[in-house]
Amino acid sequence: MKEGPSIATIAALMGDPARANMLGALMAGRALTAGELAREAGVSAPTASGHLARLSEAGLVLVEAQGRHRYFRLSGSDVALVLEGLMGLAARTGRLRTRPGPRDPALREARTCWDHMAGEWAVRLYDGLIADGRLAATDGAVSLTESGRRFFRAEGVDVDALDTGRRPLCRACLDWSERRPHLGGPLGRVLLDHALSRAWIRKAPEGRALTVTPPGQRALRAWIGEPRPVAETISYARG
Repeated sequence: MKEGPSIATIAALMGDPARANMLGALMAGRALTAGELAREAGVSAPTASGHLARLSEAGLVLVEAQGRHRYFRLSGSDVALVLEGLMGLAARTGRLRTRPGPRDPALREARTCWDHMAGEWAVRLYDGLIADGRLAATDGAVSLTESGRRFFRAEGVDVDALDTGRRPLCRACLDWSERRPHLGGPLGRVLLDHALSRAWIRKAPEGRALTVTPPGQRALRAWIGEPRPVAETISYARG
């Protein structure tokens, strides 16, 4: 590519295994210290500092000083979008770790993708909202329909405050584990916040994994029109 942005520079920075692990850890949306990122990458503290300096110079991460500590975070949602896309491409082309860690099943079920939810539950939610017309997908663009606005207003989600016109309200984000879209954009962010505030979802102390609690499973199934599991229905009837 002789003209335009230099994708080779960014790709090389992201392609280093240690830096890729650091960037992946920051996709949870939390700011982490250099020491925490060194442990995520499996490198020494001086090596981690060198990697973080390069990522900061390239504008991929931001650093904030607070007291004696310096905290690093992704510079924007576009970085997370590229990382998630690369994960999906790696999964589709068979570039998978030969020994997945024990948290991988939890990450496949539900996880953060920067500021919104990804994983199996997020894809099911997206599919359900599309299926009954609360979201509309046309030529790759996703929009919230009037029935969707009414639904979320009734659920206590202030969708009108999100619709500022500065960026699309909804975005389809390719899920690396499910290889189908989940919901991103401002609406995806506020729905995750909504679920967290109602204890439908809990964040893991570390990493990107999310736990969908039993009340959250019932609420999300109701949102997307899925029937309750038979065992849960029997237990509810007896109670």
